[in-house]
Amino acid sequence: MSSGQTITRDLNKIIARYAPISLRADLSNFTKNEKVTIEKLVVVGKLIDRIYLRQKWKGNESLLNQLLSTKPRDENAILLFNLMKGPWDKVDGLVLPYPPNLPEHKPLGGNFYPEDMTKEEFKSWSEKLSPEDQKYASGFYHVIKRNEKTGELYLNPYSDEYKDLLNDASSILKECARLVENESLSKFLKSRAEAFLSNNYFDSEIDWLNINKESRIEVTAGPYEVYTDELFSAKSAFEFYVHARDFPSSKLLEKFSGSLQDVEDHLPVPDEYKSKDLRATPIVVVNQLYASGDVAMPMTAAYNLPNDEEVMKRAGSKLVIIKNVQQGKYQKILDPIAQLTIAHDQLQYLSFDAFFTHILLHEVAHSNGPHYTIGPKPVTVRSRLQEYHSAIEEAKADITGLFAAALLLKSGLLTEPSLEQFYVTYLSSAFRSIRFGIKEAHGLGQCIQLNYIMEEGGFEYDEKAKRFCVNFSKVPTAVSNLTREILIMQGDGDKARVKQFISKYGELHESVKDALERLEQAKIPIDLRPIYEIEKSLGIDLSY
Repeated sequence: MSSGQTITRDLNKIIARYAPISLRADLSNFTKNEKVTIEKLVVVGKLIDRIYLRQKWKGNESLLNQLLSTKPRDENAILLFNLMKGPWDKVDGLVLPYPPNLPEHKPLGGNFYPEDMTKEEFKSWSEKLSPEDQKYASGFYHVIKRNEKTGELYLNPYSDEYKDLLNDASSILKECARLVENESLSKFLKSRAEAFLSNNYFDSEIDWLNINKESRIEVTAGPYEVYTDELFSAKSAFEFYVHARDFPSSKLLEKFSGSLQDVEDHLPVPDEYKSKDLRATPIVVVNQLYASGDVAMPMTAAYNLPNDEEVMKRAGSKLVIIKNVQQGKYQKILDPIAQLTIAHDQLQYLSFDAFFTHILLHEVAHSNGPHYTIGPKPVTVRSRLQEYHSAIEEAKADITGLFAAALLLKSGLLTEPSLEQFYVTYLSSAFRSIRFGIKEAHGLGQCIQLNYIMEEGGFEYDEKAKRFCVNFSKVPTAVSNLTREILIMQGDGDKARVKQFISKYGELHESVKDALERLEQAKIPIDLRPIYEIEKSLGIDLSY
């Protein structure tokens, strides 16, 4: 067998782990202008995808060009690159065996910092900056560069770093703002276009939060998540989504928007760790049409934005639930996982509604708990915990969301799914998340929760049957205890304690390794691979 054939076989095996899903929505009630707007927005999405490739690794663009120009083209290699947004899979590491000399791992700081910069050098440099520049250095919207002549570090705003692509994206967003009939959507598109050029995102974030309930189009475009920056969890990566709003489902979930403060008031922590003025979280249910940028695996099923603590303090956040993606994850992944890992007598409690609602509560729970440290000189929890922030924040949202489910059922705001359905579906979903790898924030966060709750007796493992089950009498206390532990660690901003906590609970038990191996042998997909039907319906060429 030739080396080329070996490559194709290996890539086929990796691609097979990601089940294809066709994503679509009914656009029959959309106006002509709205359909044209969506087409233009997808073009913006393609530009944002190119920005993110630059942010993730400095060699991404040249690697993609090489893959596209090589004759004959290896379509599987191109597909995998676009799926992972680079040559690395979060599960397998480096997955493209050619071209030669690719780095084995993505640089921890992505392309937000010089690859040879150390944390010590950054600290020494940033301490000499003005207070304003110190804020930029540790903030979301500036990269750190090295002067080629002097070797000194310096700041460069995103608006300059990605000027060539942001200028075009800004122009198209302004066209879209003129096209759409919904005034609140038009206002956001215009202000986000201006933010791309000014590097000031505050006002446009508030405009995004204020897109009204009548807008048929839901669009998210800009720098948001910090997972790509594994050095400090500080720099935000560009992402893009355009969705069609699901009006009936959105209306059904409006009852949750006012429960945020009630959950906060009942968190199992001292009062100083609770916020007193949380805003109601608007909840929007959508069907995804197209996504790009920072959307590599695992595929996003919901998001709660913005992440900027100052914006959240002033205007709150908005939760977007992606219904068609959630349905695909449950049918193609979670249900088959449960059939192989969960005790037979508890499979009756598996529930899509529990999966859907817990994801909603997970995203809402990102707003719960302390975002600033407790004490006389509060700073953001993110800045204190740095590289440990993403994993512990994902664990916080998961476990606090599960704690909230019990609370809302008790209060009567929720009448279904049952608490048993929540617990069993949550346990099943743990294996789904861990399969992304425990170096990834969601997978590591879930590993921590699983180990902690097993230690507390809330989950049990039957060695003979090789299946897991929920101990319904012990799991509520375990969930409450873990919620308290994480929220207090965040409020204290104790990085050393968080590191110790992750070291203790962030390793896979042999029982979990065995379960993961059985899932692999059964060829159950790890995640989804999107196929955007909008390419066909609107005649858009989405190829590079």
